[in-house]
Amino acid sequence: MASRIQNIFASLKAAGRKALIPYITAGDPNPGATVGLMHALVRGGADIIELGVPFSDPMADGPVIQKAAERALAFGVSLRQVIGMVAEFRKTDGKTPVVLMGYANPIEAMGYEVFSALAAEAGVDGVLTVDLPLEEAVERVATLKRHGLDPIFLLAPTTPAQRVAMIGELASGYMYYVSLKGVTGAAHLDIDNVADKMRQLRHNTALPIGVGFGIRDAESAAAVAKVADAVIIGSRIVQELEQGESGLQDRLVAFLSGVRSAVDAVRA
Repeated sequence: MASRIQNIFASLKAAGRKALIPYITAGDPNPGATVGLMHALVRGGADIIELGVPFSDPMADGPVIQKAAERALAFGVSLRQVIGMVAEFRKTDGKTPVVLMGYANPIEAMGYEVFSALAAEAGVDGVLTVDLPLEEAVERVATLKRHGLDPIFLLAPTTPAQRVAMIGELASGYMYYVSLKGVTGAAHLDIDNVADKMRQLRHNTALPIGVGFGIRDAESAAAVAKVADAVIIGSRIVQELEQGESGLQDRLVAFLSGVRSAVDAVRA
């Protein structure tokens, strides 16, 4: 049976539209705000939500998301609590796919079988583990898939074609292409390079490809939407959360709605 993620991409493709995938860190700016912010993202036009699991050593993330993780960890937010936030979200939204994005250590500590069972029961749809190497992924991916969870992998500008094909055999849902060499929040997006890489990647995987890192506004989102299947935006949204909690949901909806309009102006 197709997953929620697979269904949303199929629906968007049939409509000639591209996916918008915003990211927030669970527990930032405080644990009580997260579920409301997830709903705000949906009102702003999110097709899929990437929900970051806070971790003390977020090696792939720039200062903005590092600080978000620190704020969440100061409240003691754990992986189990993040799964609970998804369960709460699911009480009123049974449609929007949710991907947990984070690092291997918290999942390893819980155990993949326990994690997968709890996540699936809560309504999680996919799992992106930033630092899980392909060579160690086979057994873990099998556990995720057994519980109906889509394992999602990062692709870098330096990932060779043969490795992309190998990742494609394990992955499902979509692939996350990191548009630049660096950490989240960088601002030097080269859309011509991204376009070239998309053409190469499509020779080695039939999965939808989302592009993240370096997308900061409607203009850059539209540029990416012309060449990719999904636009992933994180650090810029987290920066909005840093501006204070007053009117936060409304600000989030307003910002994301502008990005949504720009993405929808691009047709496949």
